[in-house]
Order: sequence, then C-alpha cells, then structure tokens
Amino acid sequence: MSQIKKVFEANFNDQKSQFRAIIMGLIAVLVVIALLTAFYTVQAESQGVVLRFGKYIKTVEPGLKFKLPFGIETVQIVPVRRQLKQEFGVSTRDATNPYQYTSSSEQNREKSMVTGDLNAASVEWIVQFRVNNPRQFLFQVKEPESTLRAVSESVMREVVGDRTVDEVITVGRQEIEVVALQRMQKLVDNYKMGLSIDQVQLKDVNPPPPVQPSFNEVNQAQQEREQLINQANGEYNKVVPRA
Repeated sequence: MSQIKKVFEANFNDQKSQFRAIIMGLIAVLVVIALLTAFYTVQAESQGVVLRFGKYIKTVEPGLKFKLPFGIETVQIVPVRRQLKQEFGVSTRDATNPYQYTSSSEQNREKSMVTGDLNAASVEWIVQFRVNNPRQFLFQVKEPESTLRAVSESVMREVVGDRTVDEVITVGRQEIEVVALQRMQKLVDNYKMGLSIDQVQLKDVNPPPPVQPSFNEVNQAQQEREQLINQANGEYNKVVPRA
C-alpha cells in the first residue's frame, strides 16, 4: 500500500512540475509578445497617431516609443515632412500614386477645359502638398487624397473658366497658379483634411490638338502686328526729334 502511495505521489509531483513548466513557458511567451508589441519607432519624417481600442489618444513625434501591448493600443505612421504630389492630365513614368489616372482617356478628360470666352484649352498641372495634421488626415475625411484630387480639378476648372484662352495659355499662368492654390487651401481647410498645399504648377497648357495650328497662326499674326507697331514707333521717334 505504501508503495502504491509513493508511485501516486511521484506521478503527481511530475505532473505538477510539468504544469509549472508549461505556465512558466506561457509567461515567457507573453513577456516576449508584450515586448515586441509595446515598442515601436517613428521615423524622422513622420508622426505616429496612437489609438486605444480604435479611439484616438495622441500624436507622437519621431523616436523610439512605447504603447500598451497585445493590440490594446495601435499606431498609424503618417509622413508629415515628405512632400507629396498629384498630377493632372499627365502621369510621370513609374508614378505609384494610387489615385493617379494612368489611362489616356481619363487624362484627356481631366485636362480638357473651357475658358471664360468659350474656347477649349488643354491644361496639365501638378499639386504638391504635405500632411500637417495627421489626426485630421486619418479621420476627418474618408480617402483625403482622393478628395484632394476632386477639389483640385474642380478649382482648376473654375479658375480657367474665369479667364480668356489667351490668359490661360500665355500671360495669366502665374496668376492662375496663385489663385488656384489659395482656393484649394481654403476648401482643404474647410473640410479639415489636415493638408497643406505647397504649390500649384501649370505644366503644358495648349489649345486642343485639332485647333493648335489655327492658334499658332493667330499668335504669329499678333506677334507680327506687335513687331510692326514697334518698328513704326521707332521710326516715329527718329523723325519727330528732327522736326
């Protein structure tokens, strides 16, 4: 009887030791997981937006940071010092912007505009911007970059539609860039998109290809007319002092 008791106690102690080893192993695994999920790094050009159970808690600056582990807190990294770019009516080779139109039909639709004097113009432009408020950028507007694209196109059509074709293609380009930037920024601020528009730059601005030759002829005639006027003024200035 005593021998049976000893065997039972030995088995019990073995099971107890195995159970203790399993518990210690689980604790060690949990500690490792906690360490792996508690620390994170925010790169120099970014800020981190910390969420607790999906709710915004804070925005943190670059560096090694700590958060509550096991998915209690999560972090979304947002580049705030990197200049981003959207192109309209044109696509740079190897561009990776997911909201960038790549098909020629979409690009042609995007750049085809009507001026204030009811002429057609082909307008290509770029918008350079940055994220200046990560919280607003992530949560205020769904798909902010897609929304910015819609805002940019709407504003550019409005600005072009307020001017003559000559202003759009020649003398008014710089003013268009300034006015478009101001209007875009105002709308972005109204929507609280968390973006700062750095630059609006017109690229190729021309009449549509079918009327390009006629436009060139008109331009050439205007240049010749101005040249003749300048020559006549020069001759006049030479003759009048003698008289």
